[in-house]
Amino acid sequence: MQIKPAELASRLRGQLAPVYFISGDEPLRVMEAADAVRARAREQGYDEREVLTVQPGFDWGALESAAGNLSLFSQRRIIDLRLPTGKPGDAGSKALRAYAEQPPGETLLLITAGKLEQSARRSKWVQALDRAGVVVFVWPLDAQQFPAWVRARMRQRGLEPTTEAVALLAERVEGNLLACVQEIDKLYLLQGEGPVDATAITAMVADSARFDVFTLVDAALGGDGVRCARILHGLQGEGVAAPMVLWALIREVRQLATMADAVAGGEAIPGVLARFRVWQARKAVIGQALGRLSSAACRDLLRRGARVDRIIKGRAAGNPWDELLQLSLLLAGVAAFPATQFQQPA
Repeated sequence: MQIKPAELASRLRGQLAPVYFISGDEPLRVMEAADAVRARAREQGYDEREVLTVQPGFDWGALESAAGNLSLFSQRRIIDLRLPTGKPGDAGSKALRAYAEQPPGETLLLITAGKLEQSARRSKWVQALDRAGVVVFVWPLDAQQFPAWVRARMRQRGLEPTTEAVALLAERVEGNLLACVQEIDKLYLLQGEGPVDATAITAMVADSARFDVFTLVDAALGGDGVRCARILHGLQGEGVAAPMVLWALIREVRQLATMADAVAGGEAIPGVLARFRVWQARKAVIGQALGRLSSAACRDLLRRGARVDRIIKGRAAGNPWDELLQLSLLLAGVAAFPATQFQQPA
């Protein structure tokens, strides 16, 4: 029986199936679905667990042996089969089909696997597992689903976020569910239960470094060159990777360039900020940046960023951190170094 991840909890309240197959390329959701199955099985007296991990050269006879072994300590047990690639091969396909056709009593087979291609989802071994038990395909959350997931996750922790706080957290973790959960846990430890606004997210959700790349971006947007230099020095001292700093700066410049185009076309800055759904806590600094940076200036910053990228990769001469400082200061509107018009690489 194939079900959606959201349906698993209700299904587990009833009688457990002999087989559960959970597959997907979102590690956190796959892991949590498997944890839910294991937790429910323990409640039902499945006290013993044998873990089998399929690696190159894996002997699929181990599955048959595990199924046939009698436990001396528990009447019920779990066979935890881990299939990272989602490809059991011919021998594995036959072994899984054979198991599914005659699952042993008092044994629960839990299989977790990576993402399956559509052809694999229609394979005979998957169909056999579907007939024998429960199949759950975990799909990545899309851009529309992710904020709702973030809000629900925060509420599970007793946090009551504003819409802007949810949007900011979702933006900063870039769809990485594991990173999002870690940041929510950190937020809970620092603040405890209760309301959470965008200011709290900005203050508490950051890199493990003393200074974080997002603070650098906001300082540059706000035109604070002195603070940019101090934060960048801190990032370098903390060992933050230069590509991460460049990514954060250029990500912001790309959006600024698009908004600057709209301003150049005659649209008022407040209207642009509203249309691009800039959250309230950042409207001031982004508005400042749009007031001093033209569309052409943003494009020049993007070209400079491309050059910094080549320097970081060793394809051009220069010091990456010196170049990142120049880029940050130019974004801040501080002409500390002679401005150079960078041409697109040939």
